[in-house]
Amino acid sequence: MRGGVAAAAASAWAWTSPRAALRAEEKAPREIPRAVLGKTGEKVPILALGTACLGHKNGNRPDPNELIPVFSEAIDSGLTYVDTARIYGGAEAALKEVLKTRRGKVFLATKVWANTAEDAEKSFSESLKSLGVDAVDLLHLHSTGDKNIGEVLGEKGSWSFLQKMKKEGKTRFVGLTGHSRPANFVRIIEETKQVDVVMIAMNFVDYHVYGFEEKVLPVARKHDVGVLCMKVFGGIQGGFKNYGAKTPFPSQMKSEFHREAVRYAKSLEGVTGMVIGVHTAEQLRQNIQLVLEARPFSKEELAKFRERGKEFAGDWGPRFGPVA
Repeated sequence: MRGGVAAAAASAWAWTSPRAALRAEEKAPREIPRAVLGKTGEKVPILALGTACLGHKNGNRPDPNELIPVFSEAIDSGLTYVDTARIYGGAEAALKEVLKTRRGKVFLATKVWANTAEDAEKSFSESLKSLGVDAVDLLHLHSTGDKNIGEVLGEKGSWSFLQKMKKEGKTRFVGLTGHSRPANFVRIIEETKQVDVVMIAMNFVDYHVYGFEEKVLPVARKHDVGVLCMKVFGGIQGGFKNYGAKTPFPSQMKSEFHREAVRYAKSLEGVTGMVIGVHTAEQLRQNIQLVLEARPFSKEELAKFRERGKEFAGDWGPRFGPVA
């Protein structure tokens, strides 16, 4: 009996020891913080997985076996918001294998690149088949800056199709993504009052090029639209033309600025988080560490760093398409 009591006491002491607890805390992986995505009410990780980079690796049809381990590690590490699209090469096909065992963990977003309902329906049906799912959590109009907004909002436009899919339960939410023409986003948000989420290009350099922070963010906040920023590291040199290039670099921003770029994204009022794509598992781990460790800027720091962005804005220019 005494031995049992002594053993129990020793066990209890080991469990409650401050030193042991500190060691356990140091070893335990830190979880990626979550935040509410606007009026969707969903709490999503502030770092989401973008799948374009890997989906286009080695051309438009990479071996899914190269993608699956990275996608799986990302989800298991807490990047449970996964952003993909029909035009992201082999991304959807690789995700199909990953989602077989992880669908319940994932907030899944895909997109349609279409002005008309007919084209949107074709794209979305192919995405559902490629992903091996009956529905997604979020369906975006892809690259809104490139679209004919009059046609999109027309009776036979792609926006009507997105609304139909929401009513039918094929998607829980609908949204807009894009890199150019901020006015297109403002128009759809204001005219429809139906946008749940936007994913837009924002970083301390493009603040001076496209200005989504000043042109779209206030409107999104007004309508409680969930906001995620992309192109946090600036995007690939040359804009869309190089997406299929065999480059090991995830951005045109020097790595020495990546921490500040993450801090910038964390500092934007009304922004839930950031979607960042990777080419390798190592880049994934680096991004997770950056997001966990980087603290937001103060208002003074934010203003100062935006001034720094002017140094690059002239060279970068409107590489993703027109500003207006």
